[in-house]
Amino acid sequence: MDIVDGYGGYGCEASRGLPSERQAHFHSRRRKPLNCHHETLISLDSTLKKPGSSPGRFANATLVRLSEFLSAGYKKGVRPVKDWRTSTIVAIDLMVYSILNVDEKNQVLTTYVWYRQSWTDEFLVWNPEDFDEVKQVSLPTANVWVPDILINEFVDVGKSPDIPYVYVTHDGLVRNYKPIQVVTACTLNIYNFPFDVQKCSLTFQSWLHTIDDINITLMRSPEELREDKSVFMNQGEWELLHILSNYKIFSVDNDDYYAEMKFHVVIRRRPLFYTVNLLLPSIFLMVMDIVGFYLPPDSGERVSFKITLLLGYSVFLIIVSDTLPATAIGTPLIGVYFVVCMALLVISLTETVLIVRLVHKQDLQPPVPDWVKYLVLERAPVLFCIHKKHRLCSTLSSQGVDLEHYKDNNYGTAQCSLHHTCEIGRRVSHHDRESGLLGLGLPPSRDPTPPVMDNILQEVTAIRHFLEKRDRCREVAKEWLQVGYVLDVLLFRVYLVAVVAYSITLGTLWSVWQVA
Repeated sequence: MDIVDGYGGYGCEASRGLPSERQAHFHSRRRKPLNCHHETLISLDSTLKKPGSSPGRFANATLVRLSEFLSAGYKKGVRPVKDWRTSTIVAIDLMVYSILNVDEKNQVLTTYVWYRQSWTDEFLVWNPEDFDEVKQVSLPTANVWVPDILINEFVDVGKSPDIPYVYVTHDGLVRNYKPIQVVTACTLNIYNFPFDVQKCSLTFQSWLHTIDDINITLMRSPEELREDKSVFMNQGEWELLHILSNYKIFSVDNDDYYAEMKFHVVIRRRPLFYTVNLLLPSIFLMVMDIVGFYLPPDSGERVSFKITLLLGYSVFLIIVSDTLPATAIGTPLIGVYFVVCMALLVISLTETVLIVRLVHKQDLQPPVPDWVKYLVLERAPVLFCIHKKHRLCSTLSSQGVDLEHYKDNNYGTAQCSLHHTCEIGRRVSHHDRESGLLGLGLPPSRDPTPPVMDNILQEVTAIRHFLEKRDRCREVAKEWLQVGYVLDVLLFRVYLVAVVAYSITLGTLWSVWQVA
């Protein structure tokens, strides 16, 4: 007689054709033992007892069985140690891939790094022989315990790709590798721009767990970490020098102690772009300003030339103002350099205006004081090696040269000839009158000089006084011109020494900074 069970079947025949789960359930609920096939029962029992077994279409998927075996009873919210007194050691590593942005104004550094961390999870352990010699498997990050290690200098969330998996080995080693776009605060010193070297820190630490729970160590040696530039993109504005590491234990309230690993990323700016676009144009304008001193000081061309240079340099500063970094607490030295160059151009223009005013010829110009003649025309050429002072007059204006030449060759001769002619005329007239009077037997006449000759003599005398006065004015102008030329040479030498000393000082500082 067949036995009817709760599944509506009869005996073993009723259990055939059911899924394996339902067969097991069927036999567990039967009222009395059925005379089923012995091998079927053995296969069901072995399936139930095998670790990580998976029914259905995943029955032969080793990774699925392993994943189910690892996730069975796993608590991702609990630190994965069997003994709570054991500290979880997290090994970390850092490789800089690229320097994306250095914001000097906001003191922010944006980098793209490859971050690696690994730790031992004592609950994710299996025997590879039970799972077809599988020694490592990738698991979702959301399903396993992950240490809460953060970067203290984070100021913004970067656009980092999401890596949802971690690698787990059979001995419980969990490796979490991921790229991170790091936007961190950094104290940027722009005084040495564009030859500056920046040192920014990335501090990794557990935000909550003390050193008794989580400790941090390096995955590689500090020497290997320092010199590793294998993944760095070396074609940008910044060059990676090295990465320094520093382990530290600190306490906030002298009660709980935390472990931190600090990475110092040392980068250096490549100055070629700024040298070509900022320094060289400024140097060229300053050289042209020095060359402008060779224009004659008594001509107006030097003033207009230096005004043009000053305007050109002002436009240059307006153009490069957006290129210079700016902060609220400091100014780069190159900005000071530009300001000093502008000041030198203004000083040069002021000196030119004064010299032009000094050598400008006018009739009401007072004579050169004796102390000025002594200091400028006598002592200064000797002290400053200005030899052959008479050469200073060789560059006079053509009008002064013509006047001197005409005066030496004509004015004196004309005055002497006119005076001689007048004397001869007076003598001849006087001789004729006396001869005529003596021939007539009359005494010499004592009549005064005729009015016509007297007027002529007065006119000639006035002309002579005018010419002498003009000659004296021209002599005064010549003396002031000589003083102006001597002062121009002296001021030019002082200006040249200042520019050269300033350039050598800046060049030395920038060379030291670039080599350092």
